[in-house]
Amino acid sequence: MASVTATAPAAQELSSSQVERGRYLTIAGDCEACHTDIENDGLPFAGGRALGTPFGTIYSPNLTPDDATGLGRWTREDFHNALNEGIDDEGQHLYPAMPYPYYTLMSRDETDAIFAYLQSLEPVHAEDPENDLPFPLNIRMSVAGWKLLFFEDETFVPDPDRSEDWNRGRFLVDGPLHCGGCHSGKNLLGASKEDEYLRGGLLENWFAPNIRAGAGGGIAHWETDDIVEFLKHGRAKHTAPMQRMGEVVSISTQHLREEDLRAVATYLKSLEDEIPEVEDAPEAARLETGAGIYFDNCAACHAADQSGVPYFFAPLSTSNKVHAEDPSSAIRIILGGARAQPTDTIPSMLAMPPFSWKLSDAQIADLLTYLRGTGDRRAGPISASQVAEMRDYLAEEEH
Repeated sequence: MASVTATAPAAQELSSSQVERGRYLTIAGDCEACHTDIENDGLPFAGGRALGTPFGTIYSPNLTPDDATGLGRWTREDFHNALNEGIDDEGQHLYPAMPYPYYTLMSRDETDAIFAYLQSLEPVHAEDPENDLPFPLNIRMSVAGWKLLFFEDETFVPDPDRSEDWNRGRFLVDGPLHCGGCHSGKNLLGASKEDEYLRGGLLENWFAPNIRAGAGGGIAHWETDDIVEFLKHGRAKHTAPMQRMGEVVSISTQHLREEDLRAVATYLKSLEDEIPEVEDAPEAARLETGAGIYFDNCAACHAADQSGVPYFFAPLSTSNKVHAEDPSSAIRIILGGARAQPTDTIPSMLAMPPFSWKLSDAQIADLLTYLRGTGDRRAGPISASQVAEMRDYLAEEEH
């Protein structure tokens, strides 16, 4: 059980401007979300959140300045090494569930500022659970080999041929915001693939969709203002952020300066992608069945023509979740429902109800095959076995 202990270093003992800069960067890095046991009402930054990986469960550490269980005995050098090189205060390698492959782009001044902010927090004594990883992954030295293959200690270098906004956006996306941590495809060892940069990635059986916003990209139909609205207000005419992305917006991006969000949008709009191959039309019988299921269950909110209601119910004909190569998120949302996180400007909590109680695996497969085969974009059909696998996963997750 976490508990608040001795008084933290007074903020005035630190540079107030440095602490404020660190607070902003901490928000940008979404540190609170991963280092707070949200599911069990844990105290902010006290760690203990279970982070699921394909290799096992890793629990986030305590970032408050508690001497025994947190960062109380850490130095600025220790903290910089953690963010820049993935090494803790005892010289042990950190698992890359902590996104130091992205944070390494931050300068020493920036990591010092984050450390100053964290040191200004109230210390919380909180023992974190042991990681649940199989041998040999439970041995920290195994990470050394991973780093040799996939980690590069980098410094952000602006592109002189690009605008200041573009460079700021690339720094934020590839650095503190670490968008590729979810939205880039991974290899078998969990490292991001360069050729799948921001083209979508699977995390805890959620598929974070393609967010390249140039021609051919997953959100090519989004304007710069749409991206800013989505990140600032948690609503856009195309969709609302739900589940883990909802946390990112609620805890992180809604609090960022609009000029930074616009820089992010500027950078994403510059990322083009290949036009997806046109899929063969599904069987007519499946389309007819799927259409009937859609009109009975979905059309009341998402409209008969799948156009939705801007800012309320997502248009499905252009959805990068529905038409993603990996349909995991679409299947999961239909089975288990989803809820948009509230933000300061839009506190209402839109929700998508679950249909696992009502629709069979075959019906959900036909429904998604219809949506993926008739919208403005086209994607391949879905099988009942794919739905069944997700249904089983969600049942296990509940227990």
